[in-house]
Amino acid sequence: MRRIRLSSPAKLNLFLKVLNKRPDGFHNISTVFERIDLSDEILLKLNPSGGIRIDCAHPQVPGGPKNLVYQAAKLLRDDFRIKEGVDIYIKKNIPVAAGLGGGSGNAATALKGLNELWELRLSRPQLLAYARRLGSDVAFFLYDCPWALGTERGDFIQKLDIKTKLWHVLVVPCVKIYSGEVYGGLGLAPAPEAPRKMLTKRNDNASIFIHHLRRSDVAQIGRGLVNDLERVVLLLSPQLEKLEQRLKSLDTKGVMVSGSGPCVFAIVETQQQAKDIQRILSRRFSRVFVAKTL
Repeated sequence: MRRIRLSSPAKLNLFLKVLNKRPDGFHNISTVFERIDLSDEILLKLNPSGGIRIDCAHPQVPGGPKNLVYQAAKLLRDDFRIKEGVDIYIKKNIPVAAGLGGGSGNAATALKGLNELWELRLSRPQLLAYARRLGSDVAFFLYDCPWALGTERGDFIQKLDIKTKLWHVLVVPCVKIYSGEVYGGLGLAPAPEAPRKMLTKRNDNASIFIHHLRRSDVAQIGRGLVNDLERVVLLLSPQLEKLEQRLKSLDTKGVMVSGSGPCVFAIVETQQQAKDIQRILSRRFSRVFVAKTL
């Protein structure tokens, strides 16, 4: 029985500007994606039943139609009238619903794997059309690149030729935050006070941030972090601001919420510094990771 095993990496958003609300209810954004080496594992195996079966031990990962991986498989199976079924095993290492794109990455990985397993020979533009039907972040994960600029809903991707590798500490508190609630709160959030969070012309332009990335200027990269969603996330979960302050006190170069959270990440200069901070914070938090650009 044919099978394919694939790695499904996480992402961070180091720059995220929300530009406006679209007629379809989504938002136009400008974001810089970073692929990191925290990854799930996905095994796809043909089965003769014709059905789609999802197997994941994580209690927060649904096994049926609510799972993006299931939806990806069903789209391809229905459109191409595939007779063979597929068993999909997901080993979760990426925290679920944390702002790290784990579910979106799993869906993109499934699209790539099923394209091979079912011998569909779909081009990247064809796969991208499916990715955009599944979710805004899915498209990025179809590109095997460490850095990319996402526009429109974040689903139009421009690969960035950047060699910079960053070290991070990721902390995922036990907090539930819903992205719809975060986006919905954008118009209600008070004007931020911290200079990094202000919607200045300098921060409106992703090209400035990309310039610092190209130069591998860690200090400038840290100072240039932007996430328009963060001010709403901190209103919904004030404890995350205390976590940010703790990370800043540990000589990090930049600290921010990733996407709609609740993951808070820091940029550090070395792997050793990242491990030292991980050891310190692990006394308080159960989910602390060291990660680097992949």
